[in-house]
Amino acid sequence: MLAARALLVAVVLTSCDEDPRSPPEPEPTPEPAPPSWHANVGPLVQQKCSGCHVEGGIGHFALKTYAQAYAQRDAIKAAVQSRHMPPWPPSNDCARYLDDRSLSDEQVALISRWVDEGAIEGNPADAPAVPPAPIGGISRVDQTLKMPTQYTPQQRPDDYRCFLLDWPYTDTQYVTGFRANPGNMGIVHHVIAFLAEPHQVAEAQALDDREPGPGYTCFGGPGLNGGQAAWLGSWAPGGPGQDYPAGTGLRVAAGSKVILQVHYNTHPSLHGQTGPDLTSVSFKVDASVDKVAFVQPWTNPDWVNQKLMNIPAGQADVVHSWAYEPTSIADQLTGGLFQKDKPLTVHSVALHMHTLGTSTRLDIQRGSGERECLLDIPRWDFHWQASYLLEQSRVVNPGDSIRLECHWNNSAPGATEVNWGEGTGDEMCLGLFYMTQ
Repeated sequence: MLAARALLVAVVLTSCDEDPRSPPEPEPTPEPAPPSWHANVGPLVQQKCSGCHVEGGIGHFALKTYAQAYAQRDAIKAAVQSRHMPPWPPSNDCARYLDDRSLSDEQVALISRWVDEGAIEGNPADAPAVPPAPIGGISRVDQTLKMPTQYTPQQRPDDYRCFLLDWPYTDTQYVTGFRANPGNMGIVHHVIAFLAEPHQVAEAQALDDREPGPGYTCFGGPGLNGGQAAWLGSWAPGGPGQDYPAGTGLRVAAGSKVILQVHYNTHPSLHGQTGPDLTSVSFKVDASVDKVAFVQPWTNPDWVNQKLMNIPAGQADVVHSWAYEPTSIADQLTGGLFQKDKPLTVHSVALHMHTLGTSTRLDIQRGSGERECLLDIPRWDFHWQASYLLEQSRVVNPGDSIRLECHWNNSAPGATEVNWGEGTGDEMCLGLFYMTQ
C-alpha cells in the first residue's frame, strides 16, 4: 500500500512538471553592450562640453575627438562625478534656464561606466548623423571687432583700459548676440563692450587722444556721461557668450563706436601671468527686431559712491542687500529708450562678485510682498560666471522691486577690511539683466 501511494505521488509530480500550461523559463537578460564614444558619450560631450573645450576655448583642453577624450578619461570621470564639470552654478530651485549645461544622474553614470569599461571608441557609423549643437555661444558671427594693437598692462595689479573701435555699419542695426574673445586669458579679468552713440563719439575720442599709447585709462566705466553708457555685452571668466532672446536686440545707430573696456589683473597670486593682450568681441547683428532691448547693471549707488559696502576682516559671512523699483526710473536708466512706470520684461540675468564671494541672489520683490527668484548662486565661483536666459521671461510691474543680495567670507589669516572697488582684491555686488518694454 505504501509503495502504491509513493508511485501515485511520483506520477502526479511528473505530470505537474510536464504541464504544457506552465510558463516557460525566462531567457537570461543579456549584459548591456558597453557604451562607446561614437554612439553614447561623444554626442553628450559635444552638446554639454565642447562649447568651452575647443582649441583656444576657456576649457584647459579640447574634447572634440575620441583621442582627446580618451587621453583625459580619468579627469573627465572625476570632474563629472564631483559635479565640478560641466560648470552650472545656478540653483534649479530658483528658476529654470535655457542652455542648461548640467548633467543628469543617468548621464554621469553613463560617462563613468564608459571610463570603467575601457573607454571604447566604437563604430563611427553609430554617431548621430547630425551632431548636437554645443550649448552656449552665439549661433553666427556677423562682425568681429578687435583692439587696434596689442596692449601690455602698465598698472599693477589692476589696469582698466578702454579701446575705441569703429562700428562698421552705415545704417541702424541691432546686436542680437555677443561673445568676447579674451586674447590673454591669464590676465583678462573682465570685458565690457560699451556703446558710444554718435553724439558721444567726440567725447570718447578726446579721452583716447589724451593718453599716449593704445586706449585710455577707464576705472569705473568708459568715462562718458558721468559713467553712464549703454552695454552691448560683457564677459567674465567662464562666460561662453550667447544669442539674445529671439526677436530682441540692442539698437546701434550709424556713426556709433564701441568702447571696449578690458580689466587686466596681473597679481601673481591670482594669475601669475603677464605679457601682451589682443582681445576682440564678436557680434550677431540683425537689421530689425520686434523689441528693442537694454542691458541694465543693478547695484546700490551708495555702495559705489559712498563706499557703504564694508566687509570687515575676520568675518566668515558678511551680507549686504539692496532693492529698488526699476520701473520708477526706467527712463533714466535707458536714456529715454523706455518709459517710466510701465512694466519691464526681464529675459536674462547675471551676477558678479570677486574672489571673496560665497553666494549671491537676485529676486523680484513683488508689491504684494511675495518674492520671486530670478537667479541664485549658492556656491559662488569667480572662475565660472555667465548670463542665464530664463525659460520663462519675468514681468516686473510698477511697485515691484529687484532685490540683490551678496555674501562674502573675509576670515582668512591676514585678511584686511574690503569695500567696493575696481580691483580684483576689492569686491563688488552686481546684478545684470537684459530687458525689454
